[in-house]
Amino acid sequence: MNYYSLNKKAPNVTFKEAVIKGLAPDKGLYFPATITPLPKTFFDNIEYLSYAEIGFEMIKQFVSFDIPSDILKNIVEETLSFDFPTVTLNKNISVIELFHGPTMAFKDVGARFMARCLGYFNQNNTNEVTVLVATSGDTGAAVANGFLGVKGVNVVILYPRGKVSEIQEKQLTTLGQNIHALEVEGTFDDCQAMVKSAFLDENLTSKMQLTSANSINVARWLPQMFYFMFAYKELHKTFNDIVFSVPSGNFGNVCAGMMAQQLGLPVHHFIASNNNNNVVTEYLKTQRYNPKPSIQTISNAMDVGDPSNFIRIQEIYKNTFHTLKENLSSFSFSDKETKAAILELYRLYHYVSDPHGSVGYLGSKAYLKSNPDAHCVFLETAHPTKFLDVVERVIKVKQALPRQIQAVMHKNKVTTMISNYTDFKTYLLK
Repeated sequence: MNYYSLNKKAPNVTFKEAVIKGLAPDKGLYFPATITPLPKTFFDNIEYLSYAEIGFEMIKQFVSFDIPSDILKNIVEETLSFDFPTVTLNKNISVIELFHGPTMAFKDVGARFMARCLGYFNQNNTNEVTVLVATSGDTGAAVANGFLGVKGVNVVILYPRGKVSEIQEKQLTTLGQNIHALEVEGTFDDCQAMVKSAFLDENLTSKMQLTSANSINVARWLPQMFYFMFAYKELHKTFNDIVFSVPSGNFGNVCAGMMAQQLGLPVHHFIASNNNNNVVTEYLKTQRYNPKPSIQTISNAMDVGDPSNFIRIQEIYKNTFHTLKENLSSFSFSDKETKAAILELYRLYHYVSDPHGSVGYLGSKAYLKSNPDAHCVFLETAHPTKFLDVVERVIKVKQALPRQIQAVMHKNKVTTMISNYTDFKTYLLK
């Protein structure tokens, strides 16, 4: 499998090269040169397949010859070593829970897969690889846990000061070893801009091997296809016209769902559910894409003003606006509406949702107004206890902390404060 840059000004690369480089030399995101749909027999027998069997069949064409099949199967099995349950709330709405991994967020899948791929590629390499990741919350924790102790890999995580939850911050700042956290005076967009600048800084790249663990990296992004197929496996015998409502920030998740669609997943529509960071919602209304400074909300992992992966979505649909609109709807919701949704889910269904999942629920309801026969599956992307200050205040019920959260709550955070790219570069060179 070859990958090309979406800026079309860089050489094609293998999966291995795309993972190690992260970003193409022309600043473009990598995209697979071919996508081959899975055979009909795969879908006919999907209920008899395990998570690992489904994941392997989906990912193997994108990895090709860079990782032997037996090793790739082990990587997928280790990545998917926890559950992905679906819960049906009513005849029109279900939820798939993606928070049963080690850091209790959907990003555990991509982070664990990428860490194991990079560990395999780097096993005989005497040079260290430095993984850079910008996070608005859950990405940093998942990457930190996934890469902890991986030989020859150092991880540097940038996160915006005061804009992640206490638990999210504990998860990414308390591990030590090869995990390093930088607390940035600014927004997620500032963190992401620094990471992108580092890849293009020849003074840095000539001295160290850099790669990214954000969803711009194909090994972080593509495994997110898996759980759309897992939800289909559980629900397709019961419901027709399944639609996914995806809480969307950097748009890697909904884009991965669209890649599953390209593999043959019989889903004809997606909903990008936004908070007040609604660049894509506005684009689908006006056909004008206008990035904006990100706005802080209670669904902080979605506080992205210039989503990196939207260009991949445009590529999937051949940069044709009409085709994109046939496959994607988008709605945005305020913090006030999100809190009301948290309360509604609890009162109507005794379901405790985090702010991100609640935005996904609101997107489902909005879509169903004009599509009453659809069955919407929203993604619960993080465990509600990661946002205790919001959830407990809304539903007025104390929540027990899972063991994964308890394990970090009493640890001391270790961070380095930085204010700008110069500070970041100085840190990396040291």
